[in-house]
Amino acid sequence: VSANGQEDSETDTAALSARGADTCLACHDGNSEFPVLSIFRTRHALGSDPASPFAQLQCESCHGPGGVHTQRVRRGQPQGPIGTFGPDSHVPIAAQNEICLGCHERDPGSVWHQGVHAFAEVSCASCHTLHAERDAVLATAQQPEVCFGCHQRQRSESLMASTHPIRYGQMSCSACHDPHGNQGGIALSRATVNDTCYACHAEKRGPFLWEHAPVAEDCSLCHQPHGSLHPALLTRRPPLLCQQCHSQAGHPSIASTAAGLPPGGASPLLLSGSCLNCHSQIHGSNHPSGAGFAR
Repeated sequence: VSANGQEDSETDTAALSARGADTCLACHDGNSEFPVLSIFRTRHALGSDPASPFAQLQCESCHGPGGVHTQRVRRGQPQGPIGTFGPDSHVPIAAQNEICLGCHERDPGSVWHQGVHAFAEVSCASCHTLHAERDAVLATAQQPEVCFGCHQRQRSESLMASTHPIRYGQMSCSACHDPHGNQGGIALSRATVNDTCYACHAEKRGPFLWEHAPVAEDCSLCHQPHGSLHPALLTRRPPLLCQQCHSQAGHPSIASTAAGLPPGGASPLLLSGSCLNCHSQIHGSNHPSGAGFAR
């Protein structure tokens, strides 16, 4: 910017590379440490789309002026700086994301600025791969591996005995989570945990004549969504799970004793399915006599 406040076009032009993308491709070919040729199989290199970077300043639409970066240097000396992306970049995360949001503001929407990833200063390039023909985070089978790069606990849980079919490539993390937003406090795709679960498990929605209070409140009170060692993604096995709320007094509470099956307070009804052997409609019942969720 000149002294009179006007943009100095000559200086700005001089900072750009001489031949645009052709200058970049002279080094960043298929044998380069940072190959970029696959970008020509993506929408970002579609020159006929006026919103595409290649309809504007090509590579420099995102990476900024590359005139200094393309200057010849002596062997062993570093190349001049240029804007890069990702967690290892010298460019601040906020500045990186600002470049992406310049075109993709509508994709994440305004909730991005309130989201957990924005507060954690995660760059768009930490999840998205722009030069690849297919962005792995957009593919159902490949997306979990991208997310697990940071979410190691969820990776471990997804390998447990009872899980959603994430590791089989049949379900993506974004089926439940909105990585660009913050609805529900944990970046859920819907407003609440229950609404998110009901997207697939509609039969559990109700309304029921007899409702089970914890079911109506929050599915995660009983279920561990990313994976569990117990059947049906339960946080604990019945009857221990049920007895967190229900008193053992006046009701069979253990399946067997040291002396074997009943008498002595034990009940064979607590074997196998345990409480669910009798209370099979635990998510709610519409039967007139279903107050105990037994029918």
